[in-house]
Amino acid sequence: MSHDNRISAVLSDEDVATVQGALTAIRGVLPFLVTLSAQERRELPKMGPKSIGFDEKCTTYMGNRAEFVPGFVELAEVQKDRTLRAQLLRFAAELQTLATSVDDTVQLVSSEVWMADLAYYQSVREAAHRSRAGAQDIYDDLRQRFPGTRAGQATPEPATA
Repeated sequence: MSHDNRISAVLSDEDVATVQGALTAIRGVLPFLVTLSAQERRELPKMGPKSIGFDEKCTTYMGNRAEFVPGFVELAEVQKDRTLRAQLLRFAAELQTLATSVDDTVQLVSSEVWMADLAYYQSVREAAHRSRAGAQDIYDDLRQRFPGTRAGQATPEPATA
């Protein structure tokens, strides 16, 4: 059963408060962060790795040949955006890695909890089948989670969360 317990950790209330405080501090430093809709993500023009060289050339040309900059483009704002992009990229990958690790850990510990729940449910089901005192009430309550199964059917696979 050791493979069913890949995570064995506890966060103290102080640790949770420290993490929450750090996140609050980060959000306080980055009050301008936005949340895009899925449609906005699809529709916005993308600047990927292949576009970096183009942007670098445009930066040079805009600085040296400003007469070609359209009137609606404010060079000071474009430079602020370039600077902010570079600054955000310095830690964006680390934050994404951290968020992915947190998501993966939540998924793993949730899976471990779910497997324990299913094992308990199967034990209670067997105890109810053997008419053990109190087991039927627990089984009747818990089996509501699986409305499509009948008493004689096997418990659904653990992936059914």
